[in-house]
Amino acid sequence: MNQKELKELIEFLIEKDIAEFELERGDVKVKIKRAAEPAPMVLPDARYIAVPPAQPTIPPALAAAPARVDLGANAAAPVPEEALHIVKSPIVGTFYESPSPGSPPFVKVGDTLEVGQVLCIVEAMKLMNEIECDVAGELVKKLVANGQPIEYGQELFAVRSTK
Repeated sequence: MNQKELKELIEFLIEKDIAEFELERGDVKVKIKRAAEPAPMVLPDARYIAVPPAQPTIPPALAAAPARVDLGANAAAPVPEEALHIVKSPIVGTFYESPSPGSPPFVKVGDTLEVGQVLCIVEAMKLMNEIECDVAGELVKKLVANGQPIEYGQELFAVRSTK
């Protein structure tokens, strides 16, 4: 096989989009393997660009007026987030707050919790997985709704732990 025949063979393989070819004629052995062309890079659609919301304009008359501060509004300050223990989902599935439809939920906001107490059920692949509390304390907030799909590591409950 001469150089001209080899070149024609390569052009034929490119034309027919053949990625790998092997030929054996007597003592001559030819193996051609082309690298796959890289997939075209997908660029984000320019029509969908995030635009920050416009800041509301304040009329000059209101901007110059002294601000009124209501000191009573801060009387019931919210609990700092760092003081709360967050119970997260160990699996992906569907969140259920009660053992069966129509029955009362496992826990309610304000309940005192113990380590190992069942908080909810997460259904994954038709299996019902009980999620237990890993700290003792008071349930401050439920962070998901009944029947809601949840992800791995998603926050489910906020608990004020007792030390």
